[in-house]
Amino acid sequence: MELSALKHPIHKHLLYPSTQFLFADCEGCRVGGFIYGGYRCNESKCYNDSVWFHKECVESPLEINHPCHPEHPLFFTEQIGWKTCHLCGVEYIRGGYCCAICGFVIDMACSLKPLPPPVIEHPMFHEHSLVRTKKTVYAYPLCKICNNGINEEHAYECLTCRDVNFHLDCVNQSREVDHSSHSSHVLEFFTSESLLENAEKTCILCGKESKHVLYHCSKCNFSICFYCKRNPPPLTVEHTKTHKHKLSLLARRVSFTCNVCGLQGDRSPYACIECSFLVHRECIDLPRVININRHDHRISLTDHIGRGNLKCGVCHKSVDQYCGGYTCSICPDFVVHSSCPIKHNVWDGIELEGIPEEEVIPPFEVVGDNLIKHFSHDHHILRLESTDGTTTRDEKTRCEACVSHVYSDPVYSCEQCDFILHETCANLPMKKRLPFCNIQFKLSAPDMDSYKAFECDACKTIFSGFRYVAGGINIDVRCGTFSELESYDFHDHPIYYTHKNNYLRCRACQRHLPLDMLTCYDCDFELDFRCFNLPRVVKYKDDVPPLSLCYGEEDPSGKYWCDICEGETNPKYWFYTCSHSGVTLHVQCVLGDFSFLMPRRIMQYFGDWKIEVVPNNHCSRPFCACCQYRCIGPFFLKISNPEIIYICSRKCFRRQLSLLIHVPSGKILHV
Repeated sequence: MELSALKHPIHKHLLYPSTQFLFADCEGCRVGGFIYGGYRCNESKCYNDSVWFHKECVESPLEINHPCHPEHPLFFTEQIGWKTCHLCGVEYIRGGYCCAICGFVIDMACSLKPLPPPVIEHPMFHEHSLVRTKKTVYAYPLCKICNNGINEEHAYECLTCRDVNFHLDCVNQSREVDHSSHSSHVLEFFTSESLLENAEKTCILCGKESKHVLYHCSKCNFSICFYCKRNPPPLTVEHTKTHKHKLSLLARRVSFTCNVCGLQGDRSPYACIECSFLVHRECIDLPRVININRHDHRISLTDHIGRGNLKCGVCHKSVDQYCGGYTCSICPDFVVHSSCPIKHNVWDGIELEGIPEEEVIPPFEVVGDNLIKHFSHDHHILRLESTDGTTTRDEKTRCEACVSHVYSDPVYSCEQCDFILHETCANLPMKKRLPFCNIQFKLSAPDMDSYKAFECDACKTIFSGFRYVAGGINIDVRCGTFSELESYDFHDHPIYYTHKNNYLRCRACQRHLPLDMLTCYDCDFELDFRCFNLPRVVKYKDDVPPLSLCYGEEDPSGKYWCDICEGETNPKYWFYTCSHSGVTLHVQCVLGDFSFLMPRRIMQYFGDWKIEVVPNNHCSRPFCACCQYRCIGPFFLKISNPEIIYICSRKCFRRQLSLLIHVPSGKILHV
């Protein structure tokens, strides 16, 4: 890579210099705000934890002489632990300077500041003298000037007035300043309430609205916030990968289209007058080659999209073909606004420029004509069974990966045991990027000797097949095949993944939607992953033709009744039906909670318990040990502990477990 890495005990990984603007908390001094010209970590987990550093924090020496402790030198220590900084009184210092002789400790923030005076006799913004106090981490008073909590900084209080506290930086501010971003006039200190109604109360530089105090020029209606006053952006930037010429800050309200991301801006771009080039400061020094969780291939930053009317693969808004963005060399129609990977947190945080492509590992080894050795069943050979479309296998035959019926689909089967895989499931990639997490997911198969099931974090279904795993997140292979680029039979428009808090209901089942959901940007349509994965065809009885999933009726003309529970079926919700027999079934009645656990498979739970998934196809249906009603679903659980009990649903299973192992009934327990 072109960047020169630096190793410092302030962090366990290599750190790379960056000219990118980023609003974050510095991991060294813990001071938050825009960081420019700092250092970043190129490890994925560190990016997700916002590991960024000020330039002066990373380049700080390992040994210093500080006026607060002139007796001995202080040495930098990465983890000091639960100790109190002798200057600001903050406990738990992740990195700072310590005296090896007497144990004197100061944190990184205090080491970079001049020694604070114990008393301020004539403060700018108060009529009485102020004294420095040491506060605890449990009590952060509000600063009387900026109205923010005095958190991890030097606090000053007035002994004459009651409960009057100040940041050191706030109380030492001047009422008038000459600022680099507005050299034509002096900026004066104002409270936002004291300005005229039409005065600018939003910072020209960072765009944040000031709710308490700001510096303002009444002649130009120019305002900046406290943070930008103390930490102004540089007037010029040189970054040849963003633009070949030097860029100058245009500190004013101006409407423009960013040449890098193609999106609109309304203030303070960096500009090259010679080229008529304008750019958001956040779009300077963007990563060049990256992976995002919405696409399986690498995408690269280009300064010119140059193709037709395309939409961003992250925000799904139009992309300006005359501006820059990210493109995929394999998928020509996939483009992303250059600002969206960071803005929408879909980037894994690793800059891949100069790093070779990762080798693709196939899920199986070809050992002969139509013969493979699959990673999930490597002790036997699997043979591809050809089909002419008329062969239908036994109803009990299920794929080990997706736990769905095989029917007449082409499959790989084992001649020595009953292991079977759909051909499509056998070709599932070993690694895949999914929108549920920025880390790459890995395909995992269950161990047949110690059989266990899991709950899919997307659809909340109890599942026993293959899963994709990343960072403690488990996604079943059905949810793992979701693609925003495909069209689906249940809706006329594209649907997209979203993760947000809301009070909407699923169009199919009318349940409140979880955080992970699917939505349509063209109309009022939302769907949860459980309903997205519903099988399109189910088998109910041997003497009844297969039932098809009906996606609801907009204007129902009559009433429907479920053939299983004999309750009314709301035709506006999704249900199963057969046009020939007239049978209608609730989705829950025909599938139940255990349809995606392999039938007749014994699962171990809590070591001693044996749980068997039993088809509910006997003449007499058993009584559930929890609700005392007969089990009506297609499968029930048979638990031996050591007495035998039957469980009809997931809800009853949780209740029964809470009784057996004496845990609070509200605690969620997974199979």
